[in-house]
Amino acid sequence: MNSNRTIAIVGASLAGLRTLEALRKQGFTERIIMVGEELHMPYTRPPLSKKLLNTGGELTEVLLKTAESEHDTEWRLGRRAVACDLETRTLTLDDASTIEFDGLVAATGVRSRRLPGDGGSSRMVLRTIDDSVALSERLVAGTRLVIAGAGFIGCEVAAAAIARGCSVTIVALDAAPMLMPLGAMLGQELQRRHEAAGVTFYLRHGIDGMSTSASGSTLVKLDDGTVLEADIVVEAIGSIPNVDWLSDNDLDLRDGVLCDEYLRMVRGSGSVRGALAVGDVARFPNALFGAPARRVEHWQIAGDTARAAATTLLHDLDEREADLAEFATLPTFWSDQKVVSIRAFGSPGLGDTATVLEGDITEQAAIGYHREGTLVGVVLLGLARRGGFYAAELTRGLSSTPTAAA
Repeated sequence: MNSNRTIAIVGASLAGLRTLEALRKQGFTERIIMVGEELHMPYTRPPLSKKLLNTGGELTEVLLKTAESEHDTEWRLGRRAVACDLETRTLTLDDASTIEFDGLVAATGVRSRRLPGDGGSSRMVLRTIDDSVALSERLVAGTRLVIAGAGFIGCEVAAAAIARGCSVTIVALDAAPMLMPLGAMLGQELQRRHEAAGVTFYLRHGIDGMSTSASGSTLVKLDDGTVLEADIVVEAIGSIPNVDWLSDNDLDLRDGVLCDEYLRMVRGSGSVRGALAVGDVARFPNALFGAPARRVEHWQIAGDTARAAATTLLHDLDEREADLAEFATLPTFWSDQKVVSIRAFGSPGLGDTATVLEGDITEQAAIGYHREGTLVGVVLLGLARRGGFYAAELTRGLSSTPTAAA
């Protein structure tokens, strides 16, 4: 066995850190290099749009604890991967330095999608700790906030801003908040709750442009001619996977990195041994659902894919003959929007029907999402103690009908 092998993990994210820890836990004692574009050590992102916007805070409150290991890791922070050659197994960084690797893990996540137009310093996104701190400092009573996008980030920012005395307007092309992941029935109920708290919605509307007024505020022009004046414009219109550095390798990068059932990168009709993707940037099939490969931007998925990818990578490096298990997991996510606490299990977005399983949707309820009669997702409004029950129900049902969501 070669005792001088190198694994490069690109992306000092939660998924990257969990991959590092899993590799060490599974017995890899050789060289690991962690490349991270930010100068910060890995931190967790969910509090950025929840706790930190509500109560303030700083990096120390979200830094991830790292598992102790007697084996050193090389950290290349403040460095960005700009190119990778999977044939020569060479990684190039933005300072022109190169890393020769035996194994590669892409954990580069996503970046915020941006709107075209002007708007100056009032335009903000929420993706990094620096974004969160900067936005929190500006959420003072009387501030006029326009949020582009009615997804989870947009609605969480709206809830925090309203609580801090801001005026909040959400603009979105969708007919209801969080329409794609949660459907129309629940989206309309969430809209009702946010409106009751003071949020104004302009739904089924796009933003045609932005400009800076004489007073320094931002003028947001909608597609029907309406003009909204804002002190801050938060762009929460989705994300773009960070895959540019992997171009020219004949990979499918249309929506993240396409992976096989073991999280290996897919090239042409085959898979690349020793090259994997994890977390938000990975587009993978999930054996529990039998559904086509897709990206899943959930906190829990970072850890699940990391552990599975570490197993696959060591299998490839050691040229093991034992069979690998196909990747399978039950996704979970949560959202705290003050007007409601949401906990979800499975993949509600795969459902073709939604029904109330228990409770009252205007208060506390469990909403079930079925696809061709199979329960594929459950969303809880409150009812925190029912999470274990519904997670077990989903796992049991999906395990017995693995192709129901295909």
